[in-house]
Amino acid sequence: MCGRYALFRWPQALTCLPGFPAGQPAQWNISPGASVLIQRQLDGQLQLAKARWGLTPAWLTDLSRTPAHARAETLAEQPMFRDAFRQRRCLMPANGFYEWRGSVRKRPYWLTPGEGASLYFAAVWEAYPVQDQVWLSCAVVTQAAMNQRRPLILDEAGQAAWLDPGTPLTRLHELLASPSAQLRERALANFVNDPKLDAPECLTPA
Repeated sequence: MCGRYALFRWPQALTCLPGFPAGQPAQWNISPGASVLIQRQLDGQLQLAKARWGLTPAWLTDLSRTPAHARAETLAEQPMFRDAFRQRRCLMPANGFYEWRGSVRKRPYWLTPGEGASLYFAAVWEAYPVQDQVWLSCAVVTQAAMNQRRPLILDEAGQAAWLDPGTPLTRLHELLASPSAQLRERALANFVNDPKLDAPECLTPA
């Protein structure tokens, strides 16, 4: 399961979008519950916003149950996600994500398209009103890969289709069934195991 990822470098095109935070920090070890950057298309315009990683629909009463992940196979049918899938899709920009493997002592791995590359996870978002303020939240879409659950990574055409509110459901389901992205991987030292560590040391090779 993709429980951690990183966004410490971003393309200039991202910084030019409305909503890019002036003080956007480098994040090396992002966990569920953290404030993350999402990209949406609203009124025909690409925009960025900050959201909590953990989906919080407006009807949710148990705020201890805010899923950070949504399975691609059941996204369109599950009550928690189906409305967001049809109406509130977004992207989560990243440089890569972490994966732990092993049966006894798990080893962390760093997965990325390549050095300096960016990638975009398919995700859904919700708005949760609290008094006079509205909070955004999101969940990343995952698919089965290598006996794990990995983020659904979209190419440029897929990103545009995912964000477009006019994309037909048949096309959206095609995106959900997209082949897993080809990624490079690198075994890491155990520094990233500490969820409180948010520094370049997270990527220290094994």
